[in-house]
Amino acid sequence: MERENFGSKVGAILAAAGSAVGLGNVWRFPIETGQNGGAAFIIIYVLCIIALGLPIMISEFLIGRYTHANTAGAFRIVSNGSPWKWVGRLGVFTGWFILCYYSVVGAWTMHYTFLSVTNAFYEVPAQEYGNIFEQFVSNPWIPTLWLLVFIGVIHYVITRGVQSGIEKSAKLMMPTLFVITVFLAVCSVMLPGASEGIQFLLKPDWSKVTSATVLQAMGQAFYSLSLAMGCLCTYASYFDKKTPLAKSAINVAFIDTVIAIMAGFIIFPSVFNIGMNPNEVGVGAGLTFISLPNVFQQALGDGTFLAVIFSSLFYFLLFVAALTSAISLHEVATAYVTEEFGMSRKKGATIVTAVILVLGVLCSLSFGPLSHITLLDRNIFSMFDDFSGMVLLPIGGMLISIFAGWVLDRKLYRDEISNGGDLKTPYFKLLVFSLRYIAPIAISLVFLDQIGLFNIFK
Repeated sequence: MERENFGSKVGAILAAAGSAVGLGNVWRFPIETGQNGGAAFIIIYVLCIIALGLPIMISEFLIGRYTHANTAGAFRIVSNGSPWKWVGRLGVFTGWFILCYYSVVGAWTMHYTFLSVTNAFYEVPAQEYGNIFEQFVSNPWIPTLWLLVFIGVIHYVITRGVQSGIEKSAKLMMPTLFVITVFLAVCSVMLPGASEGIQFLLKPDWSKVTSATVLQAMGQAFYSLSLAMGCLCTYASYFDKKTPLAKSAINVAFIDTVIAIMAGFIIFPSVFNIGMNPNEVGVGAGLTFISLPNVFQQALGDGTFLAVIFSSLFYFLLFVAALTSAISLHEVATAYVTEEFGMSRKKGATIVTAVILVLGVLCSLSFGPLSHITLLDRNIFSMFDDFSGMVLLPIGGMLISIFAGWVLDRKLYRDEISNGGDLKTPYFKLLVFSLRYIAPIAISLVFLDQIGLFNIFK
């Protein structure tokens, strides 16, 4: 069976950018920026992208394109069947594992889009938003139904194939995501008191920069670009030989960073408009599903048409961001199953969807009927989240950087990033240096910080 490729360079870049742009751009980046020196954090983050993110992304791109195989098959080929082939299998497992709980949050964004469209937040007291969220996630049926819909949309896109499904959806959803983000940011910065929010986000405050700030910037740079999840390697296997890998990586990183910064322009002007302390809005679900509905209603007028439109578009934006990332994660596992076991795309995708659905339901129910099942005070959802973020991703990223820097044939590496010598690569030595030394050390520090080892010495 002939293997599909992306039909255009634009489609390839948008698909890869869709993989990178996800909920983390709104859940994590704006708050970390505001609490760690504003523009100072952004500068450190961009430097981490250059020194840490781009080298690993380019490596995943070239391994995928060179082999034109799924992530597990790609590493098996470039490692000549040595034990390094397990790096690819780890990537496949990581992407599949993340999607099991990530889909649950994607389903939440659909529910909150529905609540916003139906003006369900009208005249809701500020203290009740937390109760609304708790009652929703603990309900055994409603989150599960939204999860079925969310995974169903992913399954439909994947079964359509690379060009008709993944690429076509990326060409539709990524411009939509960008337009909505710009519109919401413009509306937010026009609110009274918005200048304080903008200053909070963009004014460099180097007094707040500590070693912890640098670690957070490195971690954000690593996780935000979807490194070590198998997504970039899998998508790059659909690139044609003329796709400039380094340029594509820069474009993806640029789009991802711009969306993250613009999310800050959406959130902080609204927060300052109602006189709320940004340090009180929380992070993750607390920010997205508890604080922000209240912020939008107060800033734009409780139950007004503007509040309904703004809130609805915001949660639809989150849904699109979650969906583009989820599609890439599903494709990692689908490509592996179909190619390694000789299945049709439809059959392989159905198997992957069924497994993700079962485990996704367990993660969803862990806030309700299965909340008593815990390990180290973590429910099933948190176990999936923490194990992937604290263990699988940093270990996978570290192994990729070591493999690309020390094991992968130098000639193969140079030939791929130069497109057979057609492109100049004056950065090649710096790239190899980063892969050999900077990336492994940086990821090791993030890993040690994530598991709490540094706290012992404080």
